[in-house]
Amino acid sequence: MGTMSKGLRPGLYAITDSVLTPPETLIESVEAALRGGAVIVQYREKHAPMAVRLAQANDLQAVCRNAGVPLLINDDPDLAKRVGAAGVHMGQTDGSLAAARALLGEEAIIGITCHADLALARTGLEAGADYLAFGRFYTSSTKPGAPAAAPSVLTEAKSFGRPLTAIGGVTAENAEPLIRAGADMLAVVGGLFGGTADEIELRAKAFERLFASHHPLFSIPE
Repeated sequence: MGTMSKGLRPGLYAITDSVLTPPETLIESVEAALRGGAVIVQYREKHAPMAVRLAQANDLQAVCRNAGVPLLINDDPDLAKRVGAAGVHMGQTDGSLAAARALLGEEAIIGITCHADLALARTGLEAGADYLAFGRFYTSSTKPGAPAAAPSVLTEAKSFGRPLTAIGGVTAENAEPLIRAGADMLAVVGGLFGGTADEIELRAKAFERLFASHHPLFSIPE
């Protein structure tokens, strides 16, 4: 497993989605995921106007700060800086990791998408990424065009010594092999969000139980 640092912990990585977490249920849904044990939250919103994104990110930052959980912003270092988020997640086509680091500082958490490619991971590592995200591992509605990844890429990537995130169609039913292969965090959208707050909390707790059973560094905070 990767070495965890900067407030990162093994566990569920909750990612918002404009369909499954629309504005009217966004905060309630994320609060439910946090009650269920999510250890990190990513605000992912590609299409809303800037004013809406700023307001939502500010609200989420307050919720995450209260829970003691880092909030990352998808692909937008400027927005992360404006709301005081813990950091940013960068895709391969979303600008320079080095520029994001220069803007957000050394303490910021910056993750990078590596698909199924160890060379991309190595490049991200050299640029100073704090965690490496691999996937999709299963069929994914949010990343249907992403190349498929095998769990073995997680095992191979452990040598990089950074936290590893698995994404893409992950549910509580199919997650165990990914944790066993080396995933420190499981990034989940559809397998977590949608439905009532109680349902979201229960799904999050199911992931928490998986980490408690299968990840050597997992512990539930006091």
